Amino acid sequence: MANMDEMTVALAQRGQTGSVASIRDHTIVMDRPSPHGGSDAGPMGGETLLASVGGCFMSTLYAAAQARSIPIEGASCRVTGVFAPNPRRFGAIRIEVTCDSCPSADLEHLVEVADRGCLVAATLRQGIEVTASVAAPHSSADDSASSSTEPAARPEQTIARLN
Repeated sequence: MANMDEMTVALAQRGQTGSVASIRDHTIVMDRPSPHGGSDAGPMGGETLLASVGGCFMSTLYAAAQARSIPIEGASCRVTGVFAPNPRRFGAIRIEVTCDSCPSADLEHLVEVADRGCLVAATLRQGIEVTASVAAPHSSADDSASSSTEPAARPEQTIARLN
């Protein structure tokens, strides 16, 4: 059973500029577009972040509709990241939801519920420390018998604090 206190996604290099993320039984290829030095094998990380915000938001909205027996079909959302400078990042993210089959008052309520319940949006709103470190090298069973039981030192560097 998975650890409910954390979630991990593994990524591996794909080609010279891309990465492939392994998520349960799914994969997502990410890369830079050709004009930015990539091979355009998939969306950029920022685009994937916006898709994650939208996917989480809509999943939460669908769950809220189901829990309230509100029929919803043909819903969609548009997620826009507004850039901020120095360092270049998203300074704001806007989510706009449409649904022709859902009465306006119901849709407004569902959007409010999803806005409070979306894990990704809540994480971004609260800010989060992001760190990067060099992982200890993987060792074979033979190496582990002779290696020290002390954990390897891992220098960490804070990359960003999102607020």
